[in-house]
Amino acid sequence: MPAQIIETSNKAFKRKKVDPITLDIVENAMLNARHEMDAVLFRTAMSPGIREQGDAFPMIANRDGKMVVGQFGSFIYGFLKGFNDTIEEGDVFLTSDPYSANGAISHANDWLLLKPIFKDGRIIAWAAMFGHMTDIGGKVPGSLPTDARQIFEEGVVIPPVKIYRKGELQQDVLKLILHNCRLPHWNLSDFNAIVAAIRTAEKRCIELAKRFGDDIYYSALEELLDRNYRAMRKLIQTTVPETKQYFEDFICDDGMGMGPYKIRCAMWREGEKVIFDFNGTDPQSIGPVNFLLNEEMFKMFCGVYMIMVFDPQIMFNDGFYDLMEVRIPEGTLLKPKKPAALSCRTHALGRIFDILGGLLGQGSPDFLCAAGFSDSPHFMYSGYDKKGEWYQLYQIGFGGVPGKPSGDGPDGHSLWPSFTNVPNEFLESYFPLRIETYETLPDSGGPGLHRGGNALRVGYCFLEPGEISIHDDRWLTYPWGVNGGLPGQRSQKLMLRTDGTQELMPSKCDRVVVNSGDILYFDTWGGGGWGDPLKRPYDKIQFDLDAGLVTAGGVHRYGVVVGADGQIDAQASDELRVRMAAERGKTKLFDFGGTVEELKARCKAETGLEPPAQPEFPRWLKTDQTAPKMKLAG
Repeated sequence: MPAQIIETSNKAFKRKKVDPITLDIVENAMLNARHEMDAVLFRTAMSPGIREQGDAFPMIANRDGKMVVGQFGSFIYGFLKGFNDTIEEGDVFLTSDPYSANGAISHANDWLLLKPIFKDGRIIAWAAMFGHMTDIGGKVPGSLPTDARQIFEEGVVIPPVKIYRKGELQQDVLKLILHNCRLPHWNLSDFNAIVAAIRTAEKRCIELAKRFGDDIYYSALEELLDRNYRAMRKLIQTTVPETKQYFEDFICDDGMGMGPYKIRCAMWREGEKVIFDFNGTDPQSIGPVNFLLNEEMFKMFCGVYMIMVFDPQIMFNDGFYDLMEVRIPEGTLLKPKKPAALSCRTHALGRIFDILGGLLGQGSPDFLCAAGFSDSPHFMYSGYDKKGEWYQLYQIGFGGVPGKPSGDGPDGHSLWPSFTNVPNEFLESYFPLRIETYETLPDSGGPGLHRGGNALRVGYCFLEPGEISIHDDRWLTYPWGVNGGLPGQRSQKLMLRTDGTQELMPSKCDRVVVNSGDILYFDTWGGGGWGDPLKRPYDKIQFDLDAGLVTAGGVHRYGVVVGADGQIDAQASDELRVRMAAERGKTKLFDFGGTVEELKARCKAETGLEPPAQPEFPRWLKTDQTAPKMKLAG
């Protein structure tokens, strides 16, 4: 049965006209409250993933659950759909189960807390935040096994529960959850930090409602949503064609030796509404690279992308959702059926942004972005130190951001715009490792009129015996270039053992034993290039040379000749560019670096790594399209 909201007041809200100054005050106050939520969280959490990197996503929504300010879009609809209890003043809800919340969160490491904000017996808003927990139990430290076949292998999965009931913490429930985690003190601290953040939002919303009155506060939030609707309607009408656009990209492998996995999407406009159809996407994997994509979350991804590319002045919120329809076939990689594993869904999540770029830019190539929002690489290191104490690191890596219409892609940057790196000083202080090198890789960004961002190399020297896990992608496929731009460099992981041996590591692996003195060089991918590299101005190339972003050998791809003094020879370069342009011919709208089969052959020849085998899909998908029923023993 649906959730039952219990309000003690029968007084209805009235929509009133809000003057522009009041609306501006409410808008900025809400934005400030959203950022204050982050500040409270980051100053009180313990895990470096949240405290240092910011792996958490806040939201404040109106009384109907539509996000007014936030980052990841509203997950309230998905949450309430999976909740069948009452909702009362003082309640705080917790879940980490993607299947029970319709993909409101997409793997079990994300703990989602949600609080209805009551004032005078009525809900006036909602506050929510989810954050990535470093560990939730399961078969490997970090709870992100690369070989999981079911979600039950990935750690404790929390169904939607009241963790606070009418203001009272349910200690027994929390104790049971923490008992199943390797770092319960981190989880408890992060949990309390999230609670403090959403209580901060509650306080600010009530203050605003008291200042302007409930009806004006309610009406201001509605107007902010309506304003976004009007702006996005105009944007969709002017940028999305009625003819279907198609695009597809691939996840390189599933961590179990199979791949690549295709994600395919079509886009077109019908009247005021834009349709996204993922028909043609591969069936769900038997491994953990499945991504339970919530339709509302995809709408936010798309809306944010369109706003950032076409009109950054638009305040993004959920107001435009009625202008989009998202169709994702069940049983596919993006809508797997329970109990499919989900722990490594980050690779598909990152690839969605590349696909959005390929779709939205085809109709307007001048606004097309290259690939490079391709992944969110993870690194984990754990074990017992000399004192017999457990240490455990979870860290998100950065890559090269793609070249874009307005300029070069940032070097060694995060996929998520508000994330930061874990400072090397922090790592060396709290974990038994030394950072040997932390640098961007020259020539790894795709050449173009606007260069793709360079990849990042981190050299980890392990000071204690332990085990590591690696999560990455784009080791087989390239981050593609656009409008004549060339692809970026693929990722690579190289282990140097103390005995002098070297080993190229798979992009997805767990329980790799390391000893004191071993060094792992963790190289991410480079962003694809934008525009014809033969048209890149010499002064920009000279700057890249002097800054070490490209090498004297690498600039040949730009049609540039460098003299013995390290300076560009303009005359020789002009002649070279004419010859290269004639030999190349017409530039490509997309440059993928070759077909999948060509990429497999090239990868094996260049690295010696075996290319992934043809994917095997769950047998039941080939028959009745229904998931097998789980039977309990006894």
